[in-house]
Amino acid sequence: MLLTGAQIIMECLLEQGADTIFGYPGGQIMPLYDALYDYTKDGRIRHILTAHEQGATHAADGYARSTGKVGVCFATSGPGATNTVTGIATANIDSSPIVVITGQVPASSIGRDAFQEVDIIGITYPITKHSYALRRMDEIADAVREGFRVARSGRPGAVLIDVPKNLFTETYEYERQAPLPPFPAPAPRQDKIKKLAELINQAKRPVIHAGGGVQISGASAELTELAHKAQIPVATTLMSLGCFSRFDPLSLGIMGMHGERESNLAVHNADLLITLGGRFSDRITGNTNGFAKKATIAHIDIDRAEFGKNVPAGLRITADIKEALIALLPLVKKRKNPEWIASIDSWRRDVPHALAFTPAAIIETIYKAFGADTIVATDVGQHQMWTAQNWPFSKPRKLITSGGMGTMGFGLGAAIGASIANPGTPVVLVTGDGSFRMNLNELVTAKIQGLPIICFVLRNGTLGMVRQWQKLFWEKRFSATDLSDVIDYGLLARGFGLSGCRVENTDGLECAIKAARATGEAAVICCDVFIDENVWPIVPPGDTIENQRTEE
Repeated sequence: MLLTGAQIIMECLLEQGADTIFGYPGGQIMPLYDALYDYTKDGRIRHILTAHEQGATHAADGYARSTGKVGVCFATSGPGATNTVTGIATANIDSSPIVVITGQVPASSIGRDAFQEVDIIGITYPITKHSYALRRMDEIADAVREGFRVARSGRPGAVLIDVPKNLFTETYEYERQAPLPPFPAPAPRQDKIKKLAELINQAKRPVIHAGGGVQISGASAELTELAHKAQIPVATTLMSLGCFSRFDPLSLGIMGMHGERESNLAVHNADLLITLGGRFSDRITGNTNGFAKKATIAHIDIDRAEFGKNVPAGLRITADIKEALIALLPLVKKRKNPEWIASIDSWRRDVPHALAFTPAAIIETIYKAFGADTIVATDVGQHQMWTAQNWPFSKPRKLITSGGMGTMGFGLGAAIGASIANPGTPVVLVTGDGSFRMNLNELVTAKIQGLPIICFVLRNGTLGMVRQWQKLFWEKRFSATDLSDVIDYGLLARGFGLSGCRVENTDGLECAIKAARATGEAAVICCDVFIDENVWPIVPPGDTIENQRTEE
């Protein structure tokens, strides 16, 4: 059938199973929004108008992280396109599959500094998995179909499709097609799987380092089976929290700069480190010259570019994590390892029950009110680490947070995307006053869409993580970190037609949560935190992960 380019894009989105688009209209993408009108009117696709294009991109990302499906975002040319850049980079580095479609000036105007012309392909080339600069009508359908395939195949990532305005309005033949299957993952080599099984069966001090690839491949059950069968403790990263239950006796919690003491010491003393879908980021390894030097490192990853990039591995297996573990499990011997487990238990921190209104007590109170099925979005900073340390994640895809980019302003948009994608599932945002200032405009989106996202602002009147570093490593020279917080969070929330309050103790927080949930809408609860409350433990920059500081 003969359709406009805009209609072809919409039909291709339906082919791919897209049901929601996050975006913001503008001049060059207006023809696509005109076509979108018919698809939203009859309910085939839902469009979520956000307050800002960055919020739309983060929402598409949150949608993707919470479901494993591809998130979709529309933006116009010029500032609309550039406003998506941070969201694209955030999604791509954390391997979150999104497709961003931007409008562009007509092809005849490209290169002439037309109004709102910008080379968004050039700008985003280093931060996308793939990008398409369309120039002909016969490229449109293929770009959308291939873009989805690329975004969700192998190690997922961000795809950008830039469409000149004239292609939206010209016509071309369209024929519906089934979605292209993901590119096949390389099958794990049996000789290498056998070698890994031998290493596991011989190891006396094995540790599993579970990265984000475990979550992406859906390998939580296989990871748990391997850990239990061979009695291997599991250290997680921020991106894999929930893939191995924090309640499991073999759980070591997170590792790295703000990792648990037992997790870092276990990795440091291990004789075998099995890394599953992790990229050995600097926040995980600390000084790589001293990382896991007593261990043989076996690295399984679908992205062979990660092998040896940061830490050399003695055994490298290119494969999907789930497929590799399925092949590995029958070859691993069932055993107990009491001496190693006893050593690890001796390193565990004795964390007392929090009585004062500390960050730990706040997180504990929120968890008790909402439970394990809750999706938790965070921004970036101290509150993010307190959440990772104190919320006992036991299910995958329940933590939505920016890892590799460390994007302040990510949380509320991502929470909106997760809430849209998971109706009926509780969604909370844990943020800091510094981060919340960057994205609070998206409260209007939460209000209009009727999303019951409860926003917990841990207010300490400072950019807490920066201040902590200035205190510990920069001689307490607090430059531009303390915030002159003049915000009345109750009035702020009411300005958006929502409820809000400020609390100073656990009883007040419990009451505020009950009241907020009773409204069935979004709400803002500001929790006062001491300005010099720090995140402990911390590995000083340049040091190795076993050398943690636990106090000033």
